[in-house]
Amino acid sequence: MASCQDILAVPAKKKARPGVNHLAVGQTRRLLAQPDRSTRRGRRDATLLATLYDTAARVQELADLTVRDIRLQPPPLAVLTGKGRKTRHVPLGGNTAALLNAYLAEHGLDRPGHDDHSLFVNQHGSKLSRGGIAWIIRKYQARTGDPALARAELSPHVLRHSRAMHLYEAGVPLPYIRDILGHVELATTDIYARASTEAKRKALEAAYTDIVTDDLPEWNQDPGLLNWLANL
Repeated sequence: MASCQDILAVPAKKKARPGVNHLAVGQTRRLLAQPDRSTRRGRRDATLLATLYDTAARVQELADLTVRDIRLQPPPLAVLTGKGRKTRHVPLGGNTAALLNAYLAEHGLDRPGHDDHSLFVNQHGSKLSRGGIAWIIRKYQARTGDPALARAELSPHVLRHSRAMHLYEAGVPLPYIRDILGHVELATTDIYARASTEAKRKALEAAYTDIVTDDLPEWNQDPGLLNWLANL
């Protein structure tokens, strides 16, 4: 018992918290614009990437989506089933809803009898796997022509982080972001507040706007300096 107490008294090793790997807004926009929407496959991929980003879904949540999980009547939303079979309703943006509406119509999924059909399928008609979705993202990552984006460790979860970070930097309150992400505790969502350098910069600029200025007078407009020079 004494040895056990000694062992338990050993402090845990401290380690640096990993940062939140995410894309900038411009990088995300560039990635989502890569699929060729003139082809059937490209339209599917464009809709998939937009839905993944807009809903901030986990990759398995996206893979498990069925037609019945998408509601395009105003207000449009997606029903995601996450950990512990818990469901949450995530609003869809207008552009994503338009892509989904066209996608469902093109594949005949808007007709009766398809409610339980997987939303995104592969070339064999089977539900896309987690690996398949990750492969699609890497394929378009390589096509962006952005060296920084090409070197990034990009995965479906990075798009989830990116969406959360962009929402926070746009001023969306953390409790709303928590509900969108499906977190149980607000402390889990708080990582985006700690990681957002953009939000910190804006807060600092707002705090010091009237204190620190760069309005320095020209030397020849400074009466005290001119008087001192004249008396040399």
